[in-house]
Amino acid sequence: MSSMNYMKIPAKYDPNVVLRVVSGHFATPQSHITKYMDITAMKSRCNEAKNSARLLAQRYEASMPVDSIVCLDGMQVVGTYLAEELTKVGILSYNAHKTLYVLSPEYSAAGQIIFRDNMQMAIKDKYILVLMGSVTTGKTLQTALDCIRYYKGKVSGACAIFSAVSEVEGVELHAIFHPDDINGFSSYRASDCPLCREGQRIDAIVNSFGYSALY
Repeated sequence: MSSMNYMKIPAKYDPNVVLRVVSGHFATPQSHITKYMDITAMKSRCNEAKNSARLLAQRYEASMPVDSIVCLDGMQVVGTYLAEELTKVGILSYNAHKTLYVLSPEYSAAGQIIFRDNMQMAIKDKYILVLMGSVTTGKTLQTALDCIRYYKGKVSGACAIFSAVSEVEGVELHAIFHPDDINGFSSYRASDCPLCREGQRIDAIVNSFGYSALY
């Protein structure tokens, strides 16, 4: 994987926000894809995280209420900057202290998303914005929405650095990058992957946290 060449794709509305993309044959938890989006720098370097948060915040109007930002895929740094940007544009918060919670869920041994008792006060009866790194099929977001609703949270919206879907369970998903921005991007169910049928080996197992090369 380290020998592969990254292609850098600037965002349409801010050339300082750059997505790093690698071509190949990659397996995600839900699908096989032809492009791996490496968002490591975008979610961990302060400048890149702040620029990404500013772009995401522009998609929302001040009339949308947000009390908490639930960060998946290790997006807490972006989430903190996003909270600041949303506050600047006048996003409504019904929290008594007039500021937003930024939190991440925990995962059970069975892969379920859970919130411990001490964190449920940031979910129950709160307006929630879900922040993700990369969305390919929407299944992870669907699980997150089900979890938030189980804890009696109210979903205001969802956003991500990259998304191949625009809506999940009636919730609109805003993203900085879409498949149209990435020439040659395709996603397949593992059982229907044409690359597998052609005998092309999988380069790496990937998710929004990173990759594990297979050779």
